[in-house]
Amino acid sequence: MDKPYVLGLDMGGTNSVLGIVDARGQVLGRTSIKTQDYKDINVYVQTLYDEAMKIISPIGSIEMFRGIGAGVPNGNYYTGRIEGAMNLPWQNVPFAEMMQQQFGLPCAITNDANAAAMGEMTYGAAKGMKNFIMITLGTGVGSGIVIDGKVVYGHDGFAGELGHTCVNRSPEARQCNCGKKGCLETYASATGVSRTAKEIVSTTDQPTLLRQLDLNSITSKDVFDAAEKGDEVAKQIFDYTGTILGQSFANFVQFSAPEAIILFGGLTKAGHWIMDPVVKAMNENVLPLWRNKVKVLFSDLKESDAAVLGASALAWE
Repeated sequence: MDKPYVLGLDMGGTNSVLGIVDARGQVLGRTSIKTQDYKDINVYVQTLYDEAMKIISPIGSIEMFRGIGAGVPNGNYYTGRIEGAMNLPWQNVPFAEMMQQQFGLPCAITNDANAAAMGEMTYGAAKGMKNFIMITLGTGVGSGIVIDGKVVYGHDGFAGELGHTCVNRSPEARQCNCGKKGCLETYASATGVSRTAKEIVSTTDQPTLLRQLDLNSITSKDVFDAAEKGDEVAKQIFDYTGTILGQSFANFVQFSAPEAIILFGGLTKAGHWIMDPVVKAMNENVLPLWRNKVKVLFSDLKESDAAVLGASALAWE
C-alpha cells in the first residue's frame, strides 16, 4: 500500500510547527516547539522527533509516512542546508540530512516563499497551473517563481528574491534590513504600509483617524480599519502601496509570462484596498501583449494551515 501521509515543517524564527498531511491536503495533526529555545540544533531535531511521535501514534507509525518537507529560513533546496539565516540560533547546518537520520525518512527543504508556492500549486489557487508567481506579503515580501511546473531555484538555490528588487534609487530611498536601499519590501509589505503611514502622519497636516494612534505603533491593520471607515489618508496609503507593487508585477510578468500572480500573507487581509491599485498599476505598466491577461489572485489556502501545507508539498515529490 502506498504511504498515505507526509510531514510538513514550518520553521520560523520564533516557532516551529510540524503537521501531518494527507494526499487531499488535510492537516490531520499538528504540534509546535519554540525555535529559539534550542541553541543546539541536535537537541532541536531530537525534540521535533519526540513531538512528532506524539501526533503520529494516534494514526499509526512512522512507516506510514512518505517523507518530510520543510520550509525554513534560507533553506537551500539543492544542498539541504540552512545557510546564513540571521533569525535562527544556528548557522550553516545540514538540516535535511539531520532530519533524515533522525526520522528515517527522506527530507527536502526550501525557503518559506518557495514552500508557499509549492503548497499553492499542490492544494490551492494555482492547482493545475504550470506558470505562476507566489508573492507573500507579511513583515517582508517573499516570492516563489514557478515555470513549467517547477520552482525556480537558480544555480545556487536562492533564486527569486523579488522583494529585494529596487523600486526607489533616490537618496531618500528606504533602508532595507538586507543592507540595500529602496527594496520593494520596504514599501509593499505590512511593515512598508506602517512606514508610509508614519511618514504621512508626521510630515503632513492631513486630517486622518491615524492621528489618534501612537505614531510608533501604527500597523497595517490600523490603516485597513481606517480605510474601512472612509479615511482618505488610509485609502491614499493603500493606493501608494498597491501602485508600487503593481508596477513591480508588470516587470515580473515581462520576464516569466505567468498565468497568475498569487498573493498570500497578512497584508492580503486589506482585500480590495490593496488588490485594486495593484491590478490597475500592473496593467498600466505591462506590455500590451500581457495587458489584462495575467490574473492576480488571493491564496486559497487556510492561513493557519498554509505554511505546513506548503512545506508538506515538497515531501510528495
